[in-house]
Amino acid sequence: MIRRWFAALLMWASLAGLGASAAQAQGVPSTCHGDFVNPISDVCWSCLFPLSIGGLSIWKGSRPDPKNPSFPVCACGSPIPRIGISIGFWEPVRLVDVTNKPWCFPNLGGIKLDPGFDIGHGHVQGRSQVGGKTQNSSQWQSHYYIYPLLYWMEILVDFLCFEQTSFDVAYVTEIDPLWQDSSLTSIINPEVALFANPIAVAACAGDCVESTRKLPIDQLFWCAGCNGSMYPMNGHVASHVTPVQASRLVAERMLYKVHRQGLALGTMGSKALCHKYLMPVMRKQQYRLQMTNPISTTSGRYACAPIGAATIIPQTGKSFPVKGEDFGYLVWRKRNCCML
Repeated sequence: MIRRWFAALLMWASLAGLGASAAQAQGVPSTCHGDFVNPISDVCWSCLFPLSIGGLSIWKGSRPDPKNPSFPVCACGSPIPRIGISIGFWEPVRLVDVTNKPWCFPNLGGIKLDPGFDIGHGHVQGRSQVGGKTQNSSQWQSHYYIYPLLYWMEILVDFLCFEQTSFDVAYVTEIDPLWQDSSLTSIINPEVALFANPIAVAACAGDCVESTRKLPIDQLFWCAGCNGSMYPMNGHVASHVTPVQASRLVAERMLYKVHRQGLALGTMGSKALCHKYLMPVMRKQQYRLQMTNPISTTSGRYACAPIGAATIIPQTGKSFPVKGEDFGYLVWRKRNCCML
């Protein structure tokens, strides 16, 4: 339903000539920046690795890898199971926009729609004084795309482990009331009350260290490592440090949100060898995030960093001193599969 509505909106916007919006009339920055992702020059292809068969890494690469099923032989299907080989790899499968300008789509070349109503404006503003310094907060919108790049490029023909689908804009937060209001967001994350205490917050320091050093701690599912808290599952960032840190946190929350709503599934571990499975509490080790806008990060250990990793190194030179940033991220997903 959302996709049909969005397609109709795209057609309407093109016919209307993308006229001036109410935001422009109020002086809110409305220029949307972005570029389409070039699959050759804008993708960190070394992020495909490590590649494993069973518990053995046959192409290690320079990035950490979660634990793979140890036994190399697998069987799927019934009543007569088919024998296959257990493999593990990373695949680029999703795109995520993060912007404080509503209806701005950086990964779609910077297109900005004018739906005719004023909703979802973001901001970055001073919120309170902490230790003599102003602590900023920010509000962002996000969009979630289906982007099965390896399947499109036909790198391996008829390889059933690749997600075989087409490009789609699967989720836009501007029309989601749960994204706009933190109180309403508690409908899908009622457990937030359990982690609003100093002990739970302090535990996230360990997740920050491990996410940056190797892999995030899945048991600390309420933490987004160095970037903040996974709660609330919306675009309100209470502790805005830098645009890159805040935008990565929103992208990470978006992934958690689509898992909680059953729109994303588990693809790692022994349970995923024969089929994907529901994962309402997202395992953070399943994902890496690579920036595609405003500047693609295509090399280095932190080009596609794990969820919660520090942004001190990868944020250098990746955002610009303009009011309102437009970010795009390519989502790399861990895939364990029985290759039949």
